[in-house]
Amino acid sequence: MEQRSGHYAERITNAFGLVLLLVLLTYVVASLTRYSGWSAVAVTVVACLSAVAAFGSSGVPAARVRGAAGVGILAVVLAALGAISDDNGFLAAAALIQFLLLIVATYAVLRAVLTESAVNFRTILGAISVYMIFGLLFTSLYVGIDRLQSGGFFISEAGAHTGDYIFFSFTTLTTTGYGNLVPAAQPGKMFAGLEMLFGQIFLVTLIAGLVSLWRPRRPGSD
Repeated sequence: MEQRSGHYAERITNAFGLVLLLVLLTYVVASLTRYSGWSAVAVTVVACLSAVAAFGSSGVPAARVRGAAGVGILAVVLAALGAISDDNGFLAAAALIQFLLLIVATYAVLRAVLTESAVNFRTILGAISVYMIFGLLFTSLYVGIDRLQSGGFFISEAGAHTGDYIFFSFTTLTTTGYGNLVPAAQPGKMFAGLEMLFGQIFLVTLIAGLVSLWRPRRPGSD
């Protein structure tokens, strides 16, 4: 029984598939809602859950996972205060805390992936999760900037719909560049340039390298 319990605990600890599912859920919720009112709270909840799951799946000490959960709760409380008071300051603070939490979560997963002794399916899931989290953390950053600066984040868009930010973030990350959404001023332009750079480096160096080294386990092999 103890051996089986330990096996399940190890599977949960290494559940990068769960992280990826939560990241995809965050992507969907953020794409279909506005970062205002209680919709902002919903976005913050799923994003922070993704970050905490990333910590838990990366093998970091339990105290750090609890610390990440505490930071996530703070972000949710600030988003709730913003929904109640209709204050952009609270929403900006929640988005920026979410941004910082996702950065540290990205580092935790990336470190776990790079220190693996062998490349396997779990490693690939972790790398894809990191790439998706990159898009989410820049989304949070853009939302925070929009709520803090006097003008809108985009030149020709009101920017109230979170889907605008997440669409812009992922098209920037992949350097697709449709051109329908353009940052109006700094520091939005600067961070968009950094996101393009990170996206290309990550795809070329890490994911491509991991895929080339991956050797699927054959049936019957140890």
